[in-house]
Amino acid sequence: MIRLDRPVIVEGKYDKIALENVVDALIITTDGFGIFKNREKRALIRKLAEKKGVIVMTDSDSAGAVIRAYLKKITGGAEIINVYVPELKGRERRKPKPSKEGLLGVEGMTPAVIEKALSRSRVFSQTCREERRRITKADMYARGLSGGADSSLMRKGFLSFLGLPQGLSSSAMLDVMNGMMSFEEFEEKADLWQKSMDRK
Repeated sequence: MIRLDRPVIVEGKYDKIALENVVDALIITTDGFGIFKNREKRALIRKLAEKKGVIVMTDSDSAGAVIRAYLKKITGGAEIINVYVPELKGRERRKPKPSKEGLLGVEGMTPAVIEKALSRSRVFSQTCREERRRITKADMYARGLSGGADSSLMRKGFLSFLGLPQGLSSSAMLDVMNGMMSFEEFEEKADLWQKSMDRK
């Protein structure tokens, strides 16, 4: 069991159960889109975020992206560490059919996959609290990942290279990269990706 020093926000109770097999932390559910109407829960999340920041681990589908964006909005400038589970096709055991997008949610992930996703996002490390050079929009622009005619395609390619959902917006991509890596690591991975593209 891994102890985390900040709350984790997930979508539903089955996601919470899956996470409880891996971490010792306060886990809060948004009850799917229920967070939009639940004033008390919004206030709680906002308060917790102001104190230590929060970890957000929603499904890697369009609904999960909507909830992530909403949480970012209601928490203002508080620190949010976005954790993404891989985009795996499948169906959770309790459901009669796959989700709309055919992807497994957090509840469908094994403990090992969940732990790996958390580890990649640096939630086990104090480095996320250190002052360090952050990746900026200008850095993304310099790499052709924003502001260009082919930037959308470039982002999808780089996200695929990083093993992240390809549907992330440029802002969401920036957030998750800053949660996962330093500026130096970003430069190194961007160089490797570019070299792999040049070989094709």
